[in-house]
Amino acid sequence: MSMSPLRIAAVIPARGGSKGIPYKNLADLGGRPLIAWTIAAAKAAHGLDRIIVSTDDERIAASAIEHGAEVPFLRPTEFSGDNAPALDVILHALKELKTPGGEAYDAVAYLQPTSPFRSAAQLTEAIALFGQERPDTLVSVTAVPHNMVPASLMHPLGPSAPLMLQSPVGQKLRRQEKEKLFARNGPAILIVSASDAQLHGRLYGERVLGFEMDRLSSLDIDDPIDLEMARHLLPLLQHPSSPAL
Repeated sequence: MSMSPLRIAAVIPARGGSKGIPYKNLADLGGRPLIAWTIAAAKAAHGLDRIIVSTDDERIAASAIEHGAEVPFLRPTEFSGDNAPALDVILHALKELKTPGGEAYDAVAYLQPTSPFRSAAQLTEAIALFGQERPDTLVSVTAVPHNMVPASLMHPLGPSAPLMLQSPVGQKLRRQEKEKLFARNGPAILIVSASDAQLHGRLYGERVLGFEMDRLSSLDIDDPIDLEMARHLLPLLQHPSSPAL
């Protein structure tokens, strides 16, 4: 028996108070604002019922609408600070989107604008995987470089300079011998079961499904250096949602 398709709303969080890069979500990348890359990927992907930008800022709202997203509400101040949890942003959006007589959403695809190189094809694949497996949470990850896994770490012998390190005796030094580990890549894609988030108040439920992405697609823009890296990496992109360069 086939399962009914899920109703999934994309929520793109984009507050106006970024400190590392002022108005980061509107920073130019390849001739268009950073947020436009995520909107374009969401619009080109299959399986999303609505594309919502959750922002507290009128300028960001105007840019989001210009590039094809909806801004049906402005996010209140209490959910817009530096430390505003993603869960609160998701729950607020679900509450605002639930209209009398309307259909509730089964899941939220939380798509941060700071991951501009996530492609529409990757997003489509992640949505399909979520619909097939029905986990509590799907999170995008990237493989941890072998020289950064626990087997490669060297511990300091003391806090003082010069830096003295414990010898790596007994550690696995060959890449092939080291455990393969994964790290969240932003995350670029986070799909959360609406019922699990609302009933249990959590982003990561008991069943968490990983979605592996490559290093380029996993680029997360956090500071000015990341933004400059993204600009230099643009020629490497071959994503369908990329603009003509």
